[in-house]
Order: sequence, then structure tokens, then C-alpha cells
Amino acid sequence: MARIIGVANQKGGVGKTTTAINLAASLAVLEYKTLLLDADPQANSTSGVGFDLQNVQQSIYDCMVGDAKAKDSILKTEIPNLDLIPSHIDLVGAELEMINYPNRENVIKALLEEIREEYDFIIIDCSPSLGLITVNALVAADSVVIPVQAEFFALEGLGKLLNTIKIVQSRLNTALAIEGILMTMYDSRLRLCNQIVNEIRRHFEDMVFDSIIHRNTKLSEAPSVGKPAILYDAESKGAVNYLNLAKEILQKNNMTKIKEAERTINPENEQ
Repeated sequence: MARIIGVANQKGGVGKTTTAINLAASLAVLEYKTLLLDADPQANSTSGVGFDLQNVQQSIYDCMVGDAKAKDSILKTEIPNLDLIPSHIDLVGAELEMINYPNRENVIKALLEEIREEYDFIIIDCSPSLGLITVNALVAADSVVIPVQAEFFALEGLGKLLNTIKIVQSRLNTALAIEGILMTMYDSRLRLCNQIVNEIRRHFEDMVFDSIIHRNTKLSEAPSVGKPAILYDAESKGAVNYLNLAKEILQKNNMTKIKEAERTINPENEQ
């Protein structure tokens, strides 16, 4: 059964979508069957893995406010083991349309229940807000990754997000855990970056991932050609950083042993 991980931060420009795309792609490359759910109306995860938004017939919006099934909205990406449920600009209006729904916070959770058994991981790219769609993602998730930019205003808004997570934990999803705080856009040449990373590690201790995402040109260029960094340039620092993050998450959840055991039992699957 899939481990569902939300990638959330209501502060824009922190590398949230970049993290969702590249974490999902890295897990897929490591042979874990992964679904990327784009729950952001900007639909950057959808275009970032190579889909033209004009050609998307059915999106998460149709599942949340219509009668569409999640399994009928799944698209295959060019990476083996990586599927996508796309987003659409219409998702902007979904919160208003869902306002009178019974159990409106559980819509995404209910949608994912029917396909959860088919994946090892489901990564949700949350919208950059603390509205109903983000709450839906947090209710559906087992854990949340919080990308934080290594800059002066890094802690701005983090308190609000952690407070929202606490509310969800107390009222809607008691099992929700914080997978980790991920430092992004790190530049080792800048003293300020190092000070901020040290400050956040001191403040949040074990909640901070060992893996750090460095500022990287290839990481910035990859979405413009509709590819995760690992497809665009597998040897780039950004691609390696996200591969390390994926391995860290696997180790944290004791899932590396499972895959190794599968290989031992089914060696004929190894090509």
C-alpha cells in the first residue's frame, strides 16, 4: 500500500513543485511505483513532467467536484514507474464548489483509497495556500515534506504551516507525520545560507533532512523542456540531491529492505 507524502508550503518560490516532481521521479528511477498528484491549480507539476495543459482531458478537478474516478485520470509519464494525475486551472474554483460538501476535507483521501494499493508512493504537490485543497492533501497524507528556501525569510510562514499541520493532526488526521523539513536553493558560497541552515537545524533538530538541495541551473532548466532533472541531466547536482533525498526517505521508512528482498525473491525481474 502506498505511502502518501504531501509536499507543502504556502510560501511561494521555495521549490515545492520542483521537489514534488523530482522526488517522485527519483523514487520511480529507484524502481518504486510512484504516482504524482498535482493538486496545485497552477498545474506546474503537470507541465513539468511533459504534459501540455491544453490536451489534458480529465484532471484532479473533475475527480474532486465531478464524477470522475482517480484511476481514469491517471496519465503515464515517459519515466517507467511514474504516473501522474494532472491538475487544471479550474481547480482554483474547487474550494468554493466544495464548500457545502459533507466531509469536504476527505475528498482527496477517498479518491486515493481506490488506487492506493497499486503504488509504493503517492506524492502530492499541494497548492501554495493553506486552503481547503491543501487541507485535503494533508488529510490524505501519511506525512508531509516541507521545502524551505535557504534565505533570510526562511522561517516566515513556517509557523503558520506547522500550526495548520497541528490542527489537521488533532482533528482530521491523527496519523499525519512531518517527514522532514527540506532546505532548498542552497548556495554554499554564501555565508548567509550556511547561517540559515545551521539556525534551522538548531531549531528543528531531527525534523530537518540531511539532504540539501543546492541552487542548480539544470534543475531550473528541466521544467522548460517538460522533464524532471534526472531525465534532463542525471549527473547534475540537482538530480543527485533529489536522488539522495529519495534514498533518505526510503531509509527513514525502512523501505530499502523491502525492495532488496523483492529482488532476491524475483531475480528474473532484474534486467
